[in-house]
Parts: sequence; structure tokens; C-alpha cells
Amino acid sequence: MAAQNGKDLLIKLDLTGGGQFTTIAGLRATRISFNAETVDVTSLESQGGWRELLGGAGVRSASVSGSGVFVDSATDDRARQIFFGSTVEQFQVIIPDFGIVEGPFQITSIEYAGSYNGEATYELSLASAGALNFTAI
Repeated sequence: MAAQNGKDLLIKLDLTGGGQFTTIAGLRATRISFNAETVDVTSLESQGGWRELLGGAGVRSASVSGSGVFVDSATDDRARQIFFGSTVEQFQVIIPDFGIVEGPFQITSIEYAGSYNGEATYELSLASAGALNFTAI
């Protein structure tokens, strides 16, 4: 696989609930991470004292974060509504040459910053809130 353009890793949200996803405006950097808890079933009978894990058990989750320039568009307004309403909404994360992750997420933080001689910036974090679907590209 050839190197990919970082700007192609996109976070999208459904503005209306109708399944039409829009890229969150102004993002400059994005990240998604997947996690899976393990369930340790090691006992005195474990071969050679090696740890044993129970396959298919544990909690799976995903976290998404992004940072960028505040541009006060419809996606910024919608992100604030979702955060202050503490609602779980549908999001998509486009991972170039890999696939699309789609499902329910909750916005867990929004941070705004600015300096006297610079642009206003923001950061947001999301946590998965249910089963996610993956579609390979």
C-alpha cells in the first residue's frame, strides 16, 4: 500500500438524521483508535505458566479525535448541539484505502482556543456508543 494523504482521514456527521453525512468543517488533524479489553483466564493449570485469554470476550470500543480551525459552519453548530444535548448520533470515519467506520458516537469533549495573533482553533473527542459497522474500500 502506498502512503496516504492525511487530509483524507475524515470525520463526518449526520446533520439531519437522514443518513446524509457531512465532513466536519475546519479539521486539520484527525485520529481514530480501536480498543479491545482482554479477559484473563490464566490458572495454575495454564501450560508453562503462560497467560491465557478468553477469545471473543471483553468490551470493544473506538475513540475519535480531531483538531482544526474554527469556521462556524453548520457542522460546528451541530457538534455543539450534540455535545450540550448529550445525545448519541451517527458518525462516519473515512480511513483512506482502508474503509469506512460508521455508527453511534457521543461527543465527549469540545475545546476552543485562540491566541492574540492567531486563528481560533478547536478540538473534539468522540467515544463509540454502540456497535460499529466497517465497510472496506
